[in-house]
Amino acid sequence: MSLIASAAQQPAAVHTDLGAIFVSLELSQSTWLVTSLSPGGGAKMSKHQLPSGDVPGLLERFGQLQAKALTRTGKSFRIIAIHEAGLDGFWIHRRLQQEGIESHVVDPASIATSRRRRRAKTDSIDGEALVRALLAYQRGEPRVCAMVKAPTPEEEDRRQICRERRSLTAERVQHVNRIKGLLFAQGVMGYEPVRRDRRHQLEAISTGDGRGLPMHLKQRISRELDRLELILDHLKAVEGQRDALLSSQASAPQAPPVILQRLRGIGPEFAAVLWSEGLFRHFDNRRQLAAYAGLAPTPWQSGAVSREQGVTKSGNARLRTTMIQLSWLWLRHQPRSALTLWFQDRARAIGGRNRRVMIVALARKLLVALWQFVTTGVVLEGAVLTAA
Repeated sequence: MSLIASAAQQPAAVHTDLGAIFVSLELSQSTWLVTSLSPGGGAKMSKHQLPSGDVPGLLERFGQLQAKALTRTGKSFRIIAIHEAGLDGFWIHRRLQQEGIESHVVDPASIATSRRRRRAKTDSIDGEALVRALLAYQRGEPRVCAMVKAPTPEEEDRRQICRERRSLTAERVQHVNRIKGLLFAQGVMGYEPVRRDRRHQLEAISTGDGRGLPMHLKQRISRELDRLELILDHLKAVEGQRDALLSSQASAPQAPPVILQRLRGIGPEFAAVLWSEGLFRHFDNRRQLAAYAGLAPTPWQSGAVSREQGVTKSGNARLRTTMIQLSWLWLRHQPRSALTLWFQDRARAIGGRNRRVMIVALARKLLVALWQFVTTGVVLEGAVLTAA
């Protein structure tokens, strides 16, 4: 029997009996591809290309689709749109909602794709796949795709502070390492570019063979210090904005950042990141929370084969990284908590070299415990609170 059925044997692609016009948007920096499936048009999907950012043209296309459906069926239909979460963010989603259009943003990694070694991929194919996923989602099929919950503009703007601080910190490390590397090649060790007397130290440096620093090298390092000092000033300004934001929440005792800082080991930065990246959202259960952070387990089970592949790493990478960093600090600052004792017992049982694997499991448990502490007030067993 042939693996590829003839066109005459293939069933109808979709059934459009949900009383709506389904539209997918394939977004790029140059063009938008609009793929639609309308009642009365059969199973064929229509495609229309627009310049990127042409919202008036997009709304005009929606009007044309509604007019054609009205002519064919004598009924008026609403528009249901879908597009992938990506570089465009959520502004298109918000604009469509302002126009009264039902809009969905989907996680592109959650849509099933062909498992062939070389699968065809074009904007046209992806657009049709998005329409089919939207149809299945509207029918109520479970686990067909994962829709993204768009944050409000205020929530989206609030997390810029911690994200900028992370970027500035990474740039600071790059400049410090570059300066140290340039000096190490001349036999100079022990120079600390982040110290306040960095310029005075540079003037007093001599190479490992007793020479003064070459002129061009010294000028290059001086310019690196100029950039480093600018980053340090920006870091100070961003941290001031962060502290001001947290201070504005001090009047609300039940605000997540206020509650989190009651635990020993959680300072302003951890509290701000946990609040702005994850705990401002509503989660129905701990599984949703772990999946959002990319800390949910990934089992592989088929017949007699059953193994664990590790965490999914498909959620919020910033929240996941922060939780792993916080877990290491939790072991130091909360040595008598139940989670720390659990970690130590498991680490002794399976060997010390697996501590890096176990810390991920601790991060998942700690995130769930912090979420319960923020939402229900249940204090982690054995955890020490700071003074009021």
